[in-house]
Amino acid sequence: MNQIDQKFKELVVEISRKKKEEVFNKIKETYNNQHPDVKTALENYFKTFNYWGKLEERKGEYESLYLRASSLKDHIEDYVWLYNKLEDYRSKKLLYAILNNWYNFDTITTQKSLERNYEQYWDLDIIKPSSDEVIVDIGAYVGDSILSYIKNYGLGQYKKIYAYEITPESIELLKNNTRYYPNIEIRKKAVLETSRKVYMNINEEGPSANQIAEDGEEILEGVKIDDDIIEPISMIKMDIEGAEAKAIVGSQHHIKENSPKLLLSVYHNYEDLWKIPRMIDELNGNYKFYLRCYGTELFPTEIILYAIKKEV
Repeated sequence: MNQIDQKFKELVVEISRKKKEEVFNKIKETYNNQHPDVKTALENYFKTFNYWGKLEERKGEYESLYLRASSLKDHIEDYVWLYNKLEDYRSKKLLYAILNNWYNFDTITTQKSLERNYEQYWDLDIIKPSSDEVIVDIGAYVGDSILSYIKNYGLGQYKKIYAYEITPESIELLKNNTRYYPNIEIRKKAVLETSRKVYMNINEEGPSANQIAEDGEEILEGVKIDDDIIEPISMIKMDIEGAEAKAIVGSQHHIKENSPKLLLSVYHNYEDLWKIPRMIDELNGNYKFYLRCYGTELFPTEIILYAIKKEV
């Protein structure tokens, strides 16, 4: 057993032997002992981006820590399953680093596990496209991922790109940034598990963090990919602020039938890291999995699950 396997096993054993309340109290105690600057940075971040629950030591508010304790304790077997499914030790080391960061506020291992070789989504060791790619970019923002794809792989490495975005300001920039490139179709639609009308929840920090909501001011057309795109799809990228699981449900026909390359954000809560790989595996057992993180060591975000069809 190598060092990464051993450390992961030790963490799993420790968590498994504790009750949920003990796991929470251990995390809470470790947090309270952190440097004040660390606590201030984390509390401000969680206040700005409300994906992971509330955290404010001064008010005795530890919702975020309880949510991570619940994820670790209630789903430790799911994390073991994922660890054993991961295709390379870069992925395994990262999964250990993330869970140990949640449990022990370990930033050293996380820092060593961050991806520094390739741009986000376009890991040249994992993503190997062809000129026939039909790409669906769900959460296209201003076209940054599309431009990065073209820069990394070349203009001839796709047949069609469908770009989904919900924010008007971002769509205008998306149109402008991609205007010189062929066969890019922009659709102002929210991607969901069913086709229906929804609303947009504005995040004051910036349009990249806008979310789909069940009520609000601006009405959006919500679609499922299986209804909205008829032709076979070869690649799906998703970054939609925690709505990825719903979008996967609405894309299940394509995932089952086409086995597209999947590049999925799994960091907008304490569930998606285990939940989304389980969903994909249940839909199509012919995938192999990788994890990469493009965020920071203090609290790992920008975590991408790569699901790639197994070679015959």
